[in-house]
Amino acid sequence: MAGQVHKPMSVALLLGVAWLVVIAQLLFENWANTALTLGDSDDAMRLVEVRALLDGRGWFDLHEPRIAPPTGFDTHWSRLIDGGLWLLLAMTRPFTDAAFAERLMRVVWPLLWLLPAMIGVTAMSWRLAGRHAAYAALLLLVVGLPAFQQFRPGRIDHHNVQIALALLVLAATVWADRKPWAAWAAGLLSGLAVAIGLEGAPFVAVAGTAFVARWIAGRTTAHAITAYAMALVASMTILFVAGTSPAFWLKPACDALAVNFLAAAWVGGIGLAVFALRFENAGAGARCAAVSAIGAIAIAAALMLEPRCLGGPFATLDPAVWPIWHSHVREIQSLVAISRQQWVVGATIAAYPLAALVAAAALARDADVRRDPAFAVIVVALVLAIAMTVAAIRTAPYAMWLCIPVIAAAALRLNTWFNFKSLASRVAVMILLAPAVVSAGAIVIADAAGAPPVAGRANAACFQSAGYGELARLPKGIVAADVDYGSFVLALTPHAVLAAPYHRLSAAIVGGHRVFASPPQHARDLLRTAGVSYVLMCGDRPPEGLSDAEHRNSLWNSLQENAVPDWLEAMPRSGALAVYRVRS
Repeated sequence: MAGQVHKPMSVALLLGVAWLVVIAQLLFENWANTALTLGDSDDAMRLVEVRALLDGRGWFDLHEPRIAPPTGFDTHWSRLIDGGLWLLLAMTRPFTDAAFAERLMRVVWPLLWLLPAMIGVTAMSWRLAGRHAAYAALLLLVVGLPAFQQFRPGRIDHHNVQIALALLVLAATVWADRKPWAAWAAGLLSGLAVAIGLEGAPFVAVAGTAFVARWIAGRTTAHAITAYAMALVASMTILFVAGTSPAFWLKPACDALAVNFLAAAWVGGIGLAVFALRFENAGAGARCAAVSAIGAIAIAAALMLEPRCLGGPFATLDPAVWPIWHSHVREIQSLVAISRQQWVVGATIAAYPLAALVAAAALARDADVRRDPAFAVIVVALVLAIAMTVAAIRTAPYAMWLCIPVIAAAALRLNTWFNFKSLASRVAVMILLAPAVVSAGAIVIADAAGAPPVAGRANAACFQSAGYGELARLPKGIVAADVDYGSFVLALTPHAVLAAPYHRLSAAIVGGHRVFASPPQHARDLLRTAGVSYVLMCGDRPPEGLSDAEHRNSLWNSLQENAVPDWLEAMPRSGALAVYRVRS
């Protein structure tokens, strides 16, 4: 009928469809593997914590006595994640056996958090370039597998939650100039993001800076900046009390929400709210001076409580741990270092962010886009994520997700520029700009340029759950193993471990390293002093930081060459794992 107005497609409905399509992809690729391995060390350790909570351990009791006994280990992870996993596991256990219930929990949890991450990206795309950009973002996500690295079934650590919350915080921030409730939402979500972990804190800082900048420039009201600031303070305070043992309320930390960060939030948030309401008609200069003074006092308050935090989250790490473990952790290596080792991996990580930077530059040619505060927030967050990825590749998923709103908006411009009319041609452009396609193109180019092949996970067989069966059947004791296997021993056996891969375990990591790096007779004394019952060997990766002579004379090399000392007794082998009992 002539003049008929077509109702636009529902973004919410399409979002639900896209989410289900992505879920189907991830299940198809990863379901079988969830029965074979627990994922990585953090996934295994999180499972240990959830089991303890389910078995009746107190909510505030984050002490793990099976790591570095007899002292044990107090983790800095948020109990909030454990609570969500516990609830999910408690819902499934009545309908199946314990093992399958755990597997369902490990599969469902990351897929649930995939939805808020997709909501955040879709909302940013809509705010940046309208409803059609939201459609484009959903299509990019359907072909966006490289962005879902932290949302694969089995991933129950905190990274997927942090990514989703960072995206929601930024989405609420860019909508706050049009939706008054978004300022409250941004503050509440920012507090939750910081309570879960500090990895997403830089993006929370971008959101806070955006609110302050808009207020200084007179583009938002005093009530909006007050709503954001007070919601942030309230959220952080409530979640700090809910997730931190009263015994640690006055103990500062650099790697988790603690009293020093809470003090900064109180000084900054309340100070900003009071000034904004009391001097609502102050000029831009006075507002800028007030923000600078309040910010300086807030930072000073945090550093007075723990000055070492000026050096970052790992400021309290024992320097001895860096050469033997920390500097070799893959996720904190720079993009340059990874590219030197595996050019294909470096190209895959860098390709989509580079495409997004080109897209942002193209969009910035439009004066209206340049003046849009939403564009500034998204691009600043994207550039920050890329810079952090160059420094340490653990931030690559953030960059991948933040690329999508910018590329979705640029793709619409591209369709207009080429005057594509048909739906098929428009969809084709979107698919060609999707993360999976761009990353695949980077791999092809890298291969053509003669890049070395991508290696699989080092010693992958050492992380297979079935391999720990024989060890689990031995009488309980303390196990000395490569630090990366510590969490798997905890999750898959009843034993304790000498060390696990967590930076608060500096002394234990150094002690575990010395066992394998020392000559056999010295290693025997170290093992007996620590009360170790079993030595676990797997794979061909030697202890880090050894000279050639130290390597030749080490216990690790003796066992690798099957020259087993007489004070060790080989146990029945299970898969790739070789276990030796320390004779009395």
